[in-house]
Amino acid sequence: MANKKGQRRSFGSVRQLKSGRWQVRYRDPETGQLRPAETTYATKTDAQVALTHIEADITRGQWSDPDAGAVNFAEYATAWLRDRKLADRTRERSESVMRLHILPTFGAGTMADVTTARVRSWRGKLLTAGIGEPTVVKAYQLLRALMNTAVDDELIRRNPCRIKGADRYDVPERPVLSVTEVFAVADAIAPRYRLLVLLAAFTTLRFGELAALRRRDIDLEGLTVSVRRSQAELQNGRLFDKAPKSAAGVRAISFPAELLDDVTGHLEQFAAPGRDGHVFVGPQGGQLRRSNFRDDWVAARKAAGVTSELHFHDLRHTGNTLASTPVPAPVS
Repeated sequence: MANKKGQRRSFGSVRQLKSGRWQVRYRDPETGQLRPAETTYATKTDAQVALTHIEADITRGQWSDPDAGAVNFAEYATAWLRDRKLADRTRERSESVMRLHILPTFGAGTMADVTTARVRSWRGKLLTAGIGEPTVVKAYQLLRALMNTAVDDELIRRNPCRIKGADRYDVPERPVLSVTEVFAVADAIAPRYRLLVLLAAFTTLRFGELAALRRRDIDLEGLTVSVRRSQAELQNGRLFDKAPKSAAGVRAISFPAELLDDVTGHLEQFAAPGRDGHVFVGPQGGQLRRSNFRDDWVAARKAAGVTSELHFHDLRHTGNTLASTPVPAPVS
């Protein structure tokens, strides 16, 4: 039934308010209660069009509760991150990124307040502020995963993180050493770390995998190194071993026969005792840490005259390049 102030339809109704604007009302498909639309409209026609769109969304099963997005962002994000199944180091990094780079911008608002325009602006400001691109990519990926869950929970209709290319970055080409340069660095570094450099270059093991090696992982007859775990370090300094990310991470890698004397000599002189003793230990006999290795690495790199851009991890890339290059026999 219609009157001069409003018009009823089988689905809902529109009516003019005292302010002169037009209001849409319809029955919530979940509760059956009559509810107003989120906004009012300047004309009756605009209101009728909006009502038609709401009806179509409900018919197609695409309607979502406009109030659902009113959930506080910080509360939802904190609970979401807490309930995710993550490795300790990954959790620590994710919590840091959330705290430092996401919550300061979005934390005080609601889930519905996170729009594509705001995400684009947020990302641009992080880059302008000098935040490293890898960190910005990680922050974007974390926000996108969070908003994907919000879509699944029907708090928002679609994910606002839709910026092309924001989830990746181009890794700059890393320096690669020659065999001669690898041995120059190995010769220049403290003797307890010589084998660490050589294995990193000729087996392509990561620092964490090398730091976690035990004596029983070295097969002198088979000339192999078995990778069963990787060492990680939390921000509070706690060291722990973690399993590889996949079954393929557990592997046996051959080392060149030319390194056998280096391996044997290192085990005799520097490795911790016992089958489960660490192959590489720090100067005081404790577990190897990046922090107690870094100064030796920098000094050796300078003494060998190689590029100052070389990181220890670059030896892994060097190893991939040198895979088909024979290792020179040690000078007697």
